[in-house]
Amino acid sequence: MDSPFELITLGTAAGPAIRGTEDGIASALRVEDTFYMIDFGLGATRAAHEAGLRGKNFRAGFVTHLHSDHVVELPAFLLWNWGAPVDGFTAPIEILGPGQDPTHPRGPSLSGTAAMVEHTLAAYSYDTDIRATDEARPVLRELVKSREIEVPAPGSTEIFTVYQDELVRVTAVLVKHPPVFPALAFRFDTAYGSVTFSGDTAECEALADLARGTDILVHEAVNLDFFKRGNFSPAFLDHQRLSHTSAEGAGRIASLAGARSLVLSHFAGVATHDEWKSSAASTYPGDITVATSGQRFAVQHAPTAVESLA
Repeated sequence: MDSPFELITLGTAAGPAIRGTEDGIASALRVEDTFYMIDFGLGATRAAHEAGLRGKNFRAGFVTHLHSDHVVELPAFLLWNWGAPVDGFTAPIEILGPGQDPTHPRGPSLSGTAAMVEHTLAAYSYDTDIRATDEARPVLRELVKSREIEVPAPGSTEIFTVYQDELVRVTAVLVKHPPVFPALAFRFDTAYGSVTFSGDTAECEALADLARGTDILVHEAVNLDFFKRGNFSPAFLDHQRLSHTSAEGAGRIASLAGARSLVLSHFAGVATHDEWKSSAASTYPGDITVATSGQRFAVQHAPTAVESLA
């Protein structure tokens, strides 16, 4: 581990459709010997293991929003990374994400992050009970702590803090991913630099404010032409147009933010590497990477005390 701070793009595909060989959207940030997860898409569990990440070094996971392609492997990640027999966590860890949607007509009856975690623990309670007694593992329910992120009212552009420990400070802003609410972008500031994740969003100036001067902006990208050529319903096409960002749009946000580099990820639709990159390069003059699953990005500036970050 040459760098004390690195981004690992564990998976870069949007979903829930499978349209290629990339794993589903998930990223990890390793800070010194500790790592954090951002979303838990299809394949995240194996991808994290293959990247050398072990549950004993896991501290917290962050969910940008509750679409299935961002959370589908949260149960597997917890169950495959818990307990000493698998080099898993044996001390409390935290899962942070959106609460219930107050804008949805059936929102009070639908699960937020806390209920999703609770239902997971209930669904696998037979397995986890057996393993606690038969394999001398700690009680999983006592280790997994969920926290629903308090967010401002819809339409707010306020940047707010969601998490801090001795290694990272995590701030967030609401992004535009209708009809989903809340949908969040996260920025991770460390002593070695910063990485910002767009989550799923249409072009969003509030995201550019959050990402101001960031070392790496990880931004989603959609190829609308791919869907226009296909046999997709008008409602589906409207969702892609109104709720996602083209590669050109991601470039505009990176330029507005003054981001030092742009990593395109969460690819919706199909395009070639050169098509994704040239589209983003038309609006952003900086370093652009069309990310693939398992790619690693070292980030390091002169060390700064985390508590002093403004």
